Amino acid sequence: MQLAFEEKGDVTVVRVQEAKLTYPVLSSFFSEVKQRVEGGARLMVMDLAAVSYLDSASIGCLMDVHRLLQEKGGALRLSGLQPRVETMISMTGVHKIIPLHRDEEDALAAFSERRGGPR
Repeated sequence: MQLAFEEKGDVTVVRVQEAKLTYPVLSSFFSEVKQRVEGGARLMVMDLAAVSYLDSASIGCLMDVHRLLQEKGGALRLSGLQPRVETMISMTGVHKIIPLHRDEEDALAAFSERRGGPR
């Protein structure tokens, strides 16, 4: 599982660097993200720009990440979705629960607006 983590202020950006986010890689994906949350990450942007395909198990995993962050008082935002991935997420209704953003900058700006501070 290829993930890159970057701290931008109090937001952890997770860049998924896999073309397919599917069941076989989900346990390592979730454990790496969970480790960050247990280490104190509360606001997270999941950059899915490199992902061209995800399956229903992946969508469930994103919901698990969302719940994990929410339980700790945090939040998850998704960014950079390719059209096929965005369609899958929209078809399942996840976009009503986890905000979607055109790109990472939009997602980071939305966290700033939520806190009422400058970008």
